[in-house]
Amino acid sequence: MKSSPSSPSSLHRKAPFLSTLLALIIFFIIIILYSEVFSFIFTQSHPKLSGSNYNSISRIIKRKKEKLAFAIGEREEGCDVFSGNWVWDSKSRPLYTEDCPYIQPQLTCQQHGRPDNDYLYWRWQPHSCSIPSFNATLMLESLKGKRMLFVGDSLNRGQFVSMVCLLHQHLPENAKSMETFGSLTVFTAKDYNARIEYYWAPFLLESNADDAMVHRITDRVVRKGSINKHGKKWRGADIIVFNTYLWWMTGMPFKILQKGSFKDEVKDIVEESTEDAYRMTMKSMVRWVKKNMDSNKSRVFFTSMSPSHYKSMDWGGEADRNCYNETKMIEDARYWGSDCSKNVMQVIREVFSKSEVAITFLNITQLSSYRKDAHTSIYKKQWNPFSPEQLADPVSYADCTHWCLPGLQDTWNELLFAKLFYP
Repeated sequence: MKSSPSSPSSLHRKAPFLSTLLALIIFFIIIILYSEVFSFIFTQSHPKLSGSNYNSISRIIKRKKEKLAFAIGEREEGCDVFSGNWVWDSKSRPLYTEDCPYIQPQLTCQQHGRPDNDYLYWRWQPHSCSIPSFNATLMLESLKGKRMLFVGDSLNRGQFVSMVCLLHQHLPENAKSMETFGSLTVFTAKDYNARIEYYWAPFLLESNADDAMVHRITDRVVRKGSINKHGKKWRGADIIVFNTYLWWMTGMPFKILQKGSFKDEVKDIVEESTEDAYRMTMKSMVRWVKKNMDSNKSRVFFTSMSPSHYKSMDWGGEADRNCYNETKMIEDARYWGSDCSKNVMQVIREVFSKSEVAITFLNITQLSSYRKDAHTSIYKKQWNPFSPEQLADPVSYADCTHWCLPGLQDTWNELLFAKLFYP
């Protein structure tokens, strides 16, 4: 005999199904309610994290999960390695000696008679954290089969030489070499098949000051859109450290070759403000990096302006004086010299903030501004003889742009090391 649809046996068979369905309905109701609660709590705790801002945060989180090339760890939360002060450290300083054979005679201050040496013993200490000690073995192992390239002016060459000296003392004599090919200088660590290179390009773009040996030109001109003139030599580098600043500071509108070449008899040259000319170059650099560097395998750095100390009135000194005979650093934490253009810094910030490529900014300007004691001053090889009048007035020929080695630029490389391996 068949049971009717409403018979007890039929209802009994449907009971498990109805119970399961009811449980699922209750479960989904709870999920919906809790999701609303969590959403409310999250947006109330972080009112800015909604809509497009929330999407931006999501993109940041995704980027944070992506490991940068060469990174082996992370810095402490809130650690700004560029904010700090100089501390005396006679135990670990200097990091090498002037015996490093790769230092140009323009930078060997002790060998050229500098009577004091306190400038050698200062170490940069961030306020809220510490900089990892420079590890030459880690650097060499990481550069195995790779190229590290410094591109820019003579200040970037100083940083390149500092890096070479930090590494060379860990290499056997027959396992290293230094060669120069025009604008390119190459240090090779043979056992590691590693190359640390420097390329002379003071404007990054093609200019009339591109000769690596003869470039003392006051009427400076750069060619618009010409970064590939030099950039073809940079391709294939695994780490690039750019800088460009000093050569732009003429105090006058800057000349731009709009089209054609420097060989043309009639040149299409326009004048622009330093800031606009610099902005054009920064944008060219960013485009070159985007096109030529693989962010998954390589890293790009940009070193900020290196300060000079030609006006002692900037730090409360006497008029008509400069870094000559200065053996103490500037102690005012707010000090900013008149030689450092805040407008140019703003251009860098503007261009980099809009960039889609990862360029690590090495902000060495403020920490270096304190170091009026660390310049080569008169204690360097002089290429031309001075007149009796000049010799009687050392202030007139003191070099307050470049830095003694060993010295300040070793700190720049410690910061580069920190940013490379612990970003």
